[in-house]
Amino acid sequence: MSKVVLKVENVSKQYRLGQLGTGTISHDLNRWWHTVRGKEDPYLKLGDTNDRSQLGGSDYVWSLRDINFEVQQGEVLGIIGKNGAGKSTLLKILSQVTTPTTGSVKARGRIAALLEVGTGFHPDLSGRENIFLNGAILGMTKHEINSKLDEIVDFSGVAKYLDTPVKRYSSGMMVRLGFAVAAHLEPEILIVDEVLAVGDAEFQKKCLGKMKEVSGQGRTVLFVSHNMAAVQNLCTTGLMLEHGQIKALGGINDIISAYTAVTANTGADVVFDTNTRRTGNGNIQFEYLKLYDDAQQLRNTYSIGETIRFEFLVYNKSNETKSEITLQIKTNEGVPLYHIMARDSNVEINYNSTNETYSVLLEDIRLFPGNYHVNAVITDTTGYQVFDAIEECITFTIADGGKYTSRSLPKSAGMFFMNPKWIKH
Repeated sequence: MSKVVLKVENVSKQYRLGQLGTGTISHDLNRWWHTVRGKEDPYLKLGDTNDRSQLGGSDYVWSLRDINFEVQQGEVLGIIGKNGAGKSTLLKILSQVTTPTTGSVKARGRIAALLEVGTGFHPDLSGRENIFLNGAILGMTKHEINSKLDEIVDFSGVAKYLDTPVKRYSSGMMVRLGFAVAAHLEPEILIVDEVLAVGDAEFQKKCLGKMKEVSGQGRTVLFVSHNMAAVQNLCTTGLMLEHGQIKALGGINDIISAYTAVTANTGADVVFDTNTRRTGNGNIQFEYLKLYDDAQQLRNTYSIGETIRFEFLVYNKSNETKSEITLQIKTNEGVPLYHIMARDSNVEINYNSTNETYSVLLEDIRLFPGNYHVNAVITDTTGYQVFDAIEECITFTIADGGKYTSRSLPKSAGMFFMNPKWIKH
């Protein structure tokens, strides 16, 4: 029989922008006066939705609003959403780092959380001392911590620096030790934020394996990440936040599909403007990206084996005469598949005018049916100076059929349909 170990009821969190607390004595006194008279906090009626792209009309903002969900024992819950959706605020409330403005959180057992680099560490204490400090905070005895010490040190890989103050650790070392401590001190609920992105690929793999092991032992894991492949691989259920509210809750595959549908540019003709989320110094920028088929028709759904033409206009507002252009194609889960660079096709990107148009043809494309996302990047010829970078700037779909079919193969069979030469000897 399933057992609820974490119950979140009507949780909301309100902040006053640019201030600590309510910001003024008059506001605090007003809140106190309403409380002693048994009346509702007057400032709970104020506040804008947590949408960073919109200018608000109030100093108050709801980072979270009316959050309700339950987590079962042994469940691995993936919490996803755009930056600023309220994920980290929710985890801080669940970890008791901060309190909700309204609502309640009921948890059974000890909670260990790794929310950001250095969480729970005293910078002047050594790694060893911080292990014992964290264990004591979780209510463990010195004997219990000693019995886990060797496992923690071995997993973290920082044995050489165990007696060095953690303020001298790199961010990667800090995350290694922090995760090792949180995962090995046997909490009933393990909460892990995006911090695993700091570690290298080998350590991330170890962490995901450890979280699977923890859930297999009947303990509960809450995992926040923008890496959809990791979320899908690890989690059984998902929760999607948008503007501080629950947008979707259910099976992890359904939640990932809902998230990618919200974040994707699904049109076949995308124009980039001042609202486009991009990075780089802006010396050279993409103006648009279009998807064409062999008949020069705009569309974003293709059958296996068709040709896709990516056409993009580049605007050079600088004195740069050359650049490198890269397109990266990723799966719906964020796994990189194709890395397309002009130099690999012996093409030089030279600028003879302010606006230049280029096309890239992917002929006989043999991807497994599904949705795919495109990242577009412009750099200098060395790759060190980034002029423009737009993540998931356009999305296209590969449908079954056409020249080839998937023959009802499971997705685990692979992502490509290869066409090698066969030789009989």
